[in-house]
Amino acid sequence: MSNRYEIVVYWSAEDGCFLAEVPELPDLITDGATRQEALRNAEELIDAYLETARRESWPVAEPRGRLAFA
Repeated sequence: MSNRYEIVVYWSAEDGCFLAEVPELPDLITDGATRQEALRNAEELIDAYLETARRESWPVAEPRGRLAFA
């Protein structure tokens, strides 16, 4: 796992777990009981997404590094 995409991890009281989102890739969100588990799941999800995107010739956004939110 050597992706360069930003992963945002936060606690969701509604879901009762940590959520991890990848803002640059569409609809990539996963969860975990701990921050580390959510992060690990997100990294695995990114790898699977990129593999599928290459196989299916989907366009994939290049990692931009740290994103800024208003």
